[in-house]
Amino acid sequence: MKPLLVTRFALALGTFACPAAACAGPPFLTDDPEPTDTGHWEIYAPLFEAEGAGEDFEGAFGAEINYGPFKNVQFTIGLPAAYTHDGAGTHWGAGDLEASVKYRFYHDQDLGLQIAVFPGITLPTASKDMGSDHVTALLPVWAQKDWGKWSLFGGGGYAINPGAGNRAYWTGGIAVTRQFGERFLLGVEADRQGADVVGGRASTSLGLGGICDFPGALRLLASAGPTFEDAGRSGFHAFAALGLDF
Repeated sequence: MKPLLVTRFALALGTFACPAAACAGPPFLTDDPEPTDTGHWEIYAPLFEAEGAGEDFEGAFGAEINYGPFKNVQFTIGLPAAYTHDGAGTHWGAGDLEASVKYRFYHDQDLGLQIAVFPGITLPTASKDMGSDHVTALLPVWAQKDWGKWSLFGGGGYAINPGAGNRAYWTGGIAVTRQFGERFLLGVEADRQGADVVGGRASTSLGLGGICDFPGALRLLASAGPTFEDAGRSGFHAFAALGLDF
């Protein structure tokens, strides 16, 4: 499974009562700097994602848990089951365990500007051929600017990807979202990932995503779009989840 797909579970957003225009992160590939509110939980489950081309794709199905233990801090755990699909059918197994900590070190409410680091690691707990054989890590910085119903956020970082045939790489993206009414957010994004294997190609993903808030603490998140390898094949990525805040 590609490191970006695995570490994406570590890219979590969070607030329980954040301003509407600031709610982003999942379902987007691009993350934002806003942590879960202190003393609150966010749970994304069931959570489904996929990427690939044609009948050859892979992904995960599981849960992401976010908690705000202190002001400006968020803990995140990803608990996925992994799958692959090709001409021979679908194969399931345990996924890699992800853990990360978001720390927002700058927040100016008057300017609507915030910046955070969100380092995360992935532990090799997956079934055979369903994940990495080594501990991997992502070391990103995320920033966001809010004005009215609009938000612009993005950033990126360095992915540590050890193992035979693998290589470390840079990854990042940018997204813009707008709030429509009290319950619906829509956004577009562009995400870039360097080659993660020796002889591989970098890729660019475009996406359209949305969040629909239901009465109470439940929300629906979804995104999808094309992925283009440099001088190579094109494919797709998709994400869907139910979110619960309390």
